[in-house]
Amino acid sequence: MSKPKVAFYWCASCGGCEEAVVDLAEDILKVVEAVEFVLWPVAMDFKIKDVEALQDGEIAVSFINGAIRTEEQEHVANLLRRKSGLIVAFGSCAHIGGIPGLANFTNRDFIFDLVYQKVPSVSNPGKIIPQETVKVKEGELTLPRFYNTVYTLDQVIDVDYYIPGCAPPPNLVLKAVEAILSGSLPDKGAVLAPDKALCDTCKRRDTKPDAFVIKEIKRVHEVLIDPTTCFLAQGIICVGPATRDGCGERCINANMPCRGCFGPVSRVDDQGAAFLSSLASIIDANDEDEIKKITDSIADPAGIFYFYSLPASMLRRKREL
Repeated sequence: MSKPKVAFYWCASCGGCEEAVVDLAEDILKVVEAVEFVLWPVAMDFKIKDVEALQDGEIAVSFINGAIRTEEQEHVANLLRRKSGLIVAFGSCAHIGGIPGLANFTNRDFIFDLVYQKVPSVSNPGKIIPQETVKVKEGELTLPRFYNTVYTLDQVIDVDYYIPGCAPPPNLVLKAVEAILSGSLPDKGAVLAPDKALCDTCKRRDTKPDAFVIKEIKRVHEVLIDPTTCFLAQGIICVGPATRDGCGERCINANMPCRGCFGPVSRVDDQGAAFLSSLASIIDANDEDEIKKITDSIADPAGIFYFYSLPASMLRRKREL
């Protein structure tokens, strides 16, 4: 009996999700024994033409990490959708846009101008920027189009399941693989992680007052953080109240506040707006000037509230006039 075929592909992301697979350690042997890899560019020498040669639906499941930023990424995502029975958005960037999605606060022209002309380490007197096509004596060379907007995977193709996290923790990855191989999956569209807020299991929850207020917002480098007390109770922004559980509290265990990589629970449509509402309810001020002083102390509020989720939010991107 042939093994189910599995594909992994990497779009616009840092590569940490690929490391999450390696982090399975000896458990990766269970996966290797149970499946046949047909695409995993970071680990094995497969070509796109190998995937194109497969029958439609022949791949049991494709795990796609990274947001969609370029024409090539969209092309491969559509190819894998056609060739796969199941598509899993693997990690924060594919799930909700991730850190690359913060580029939606600007546009392609700004990014190209900054990266290829203005950063201090670049010497580009000719002000050359990448072109989609260029003619050389051997013929015409092409590069994939760099999109103006960063998209989540499900804004480009139909997605069956989501594994959240930056990067997904090994236990969630293994459980998801086992569920797929055994056919014991939840309804289509499910996020394969607990559907409750991180605060529900946080070790610091007992130090969170039933009704607390804050008069000042502090940044992590400005204070000595108490490693046992709720971050919000210390005036430090922690997105745990608006973030799905299941990460193993890795950041919190390192005495750093949650930044929201697991995305929202199912009852929340917009993670950033949900946290903003939560934060507004605990600011202890009635005077307009005092409220402004407190809120002005939040460095880059849009970037903090939508650190991982801007492309998946109701905002999607900065409006261009």
